[in-house]
Parts: sequence; C-alpha cells; structure tokens
Amino acid sequence: MTIQSLFATPFYTAAIADADLLAELEHSCRSLAAEDRAGRAWAKTNGYQGYTSYASLTDLPQRDPAFADLKRHLDRHARSFADAVHFDLGGRKPKLDSLWVNVLKPGGGHSGHIHPHSIISGTLYIAVPPGAGPLKLEDPRLPLMMNAPGRTPEAPETSRPFVYRAPQPGTLFLWESWLRHEVPAGTAKSDRISISFNYS
Repeated sequence: MTIQSLFATPFYTAAIADADLLAELEHSCRSLAAEDRAGRAWAKTNGYQGYTSYASLTDLPQRDPAFADLKRHLDRHARSFADAVHFDLGGRKPKLDSLWVNVLKPGGGHSGHIHPHSIISGTLYIAVPPGAGPLKLEDPRLPLMMNAPGRTPEAPETSRPFVYRAPQPGTLFLWESWLRHEVPAGTAKSDRISISFNYS
C-alpha cells in the first residue's frame, strides 16, 4: 500500500533581521495611523479594529524611504518564492502591486479572506506583543470536504484543517494568494503592527 501527499500548499517563512529598518517601519506605521484620516475612516466604516492604509494609501514605497528599502527586500523574497514553487512567469519577475499597513488594536482580528488578482501575498510583522493573534491558515480543500470527519489530536499539520503560525518582529510570511487566512482576536495589551502586500 502507498499513500502520497499530493498538491502541497507552499508557505514561505523568512526573517528581515535589519533592526534599524524595522524600527523605521514601526515609526512610519504609527505615524500613518495617527495622520491618515481616510485610512482611519475606512477602518471605522468597515469594522476594522485599529488602522489600515489598505484603502487609502497606494504609494508607500514612493512616499517613505523605509518602505522603499522594504520593497527591495520583498522583491528578493518574492523572486525566491516564485522560483521555489516553479511559477512560469515567461521571463518576468513578480511585481509588487500593493502594500499596506495594519495596526490592530488589542482584541482586534481580521476575518478569513483571500487576495484576488494576485499571485503572491504576504506579511511582514513589525510589532507582535505577547498574546497577539497568530496567522491562521485554512486548508484550501476545506470547502470541498463536505462530510469529512474531524482530525485526531495527533494528526500531522498536513492533515489538519487549520494551521497557526505565531510570528515575531521581523518574521516574513509569503503564500500563494488563493490561500485563505485570518487573524484571530488575541489577548495582547498593545498594538499588533504588520505590513501586508501582494505581487502580480
């Protein structure tokens, strides 16, 4: 008898260990959260507990040198990921098409979602206080499993319907944009700050 695992879901983990850059990015994220009225208004209207520049600022790498430095790091990691998953891009490189700041207040979360019209999505974690919500990843087969039984407590990650990743400051995660993910509400006493992005 042979059992194989087919159709693996790739998930890329790296670290950006430049402490000065992370400090600059944290300062920039907090400044944006204080000054970007449109972003705060969008977050309030859409029930986002905190601040996001998702719908208000589309030019962060041109606006702030720290984000321009970050883009250079992200471009390199996106190319590595695309190579590792054997994307046939016709000789082109993945292109950053959106990048936004997330400042989740204590008790805040972000419901399950995907990133349409992109090929690679990811998040860099800037501030991760104790008790901050992890990244929760959903098995893409879950909607198709219909009457499948639950999994035993000792099931390996490859058989679980959800996998959790708890980042640290500087952790970088990348995944294919169809992978459904969310941030469960945590118990942290201070802001959870991250920068998310998409590549097309």
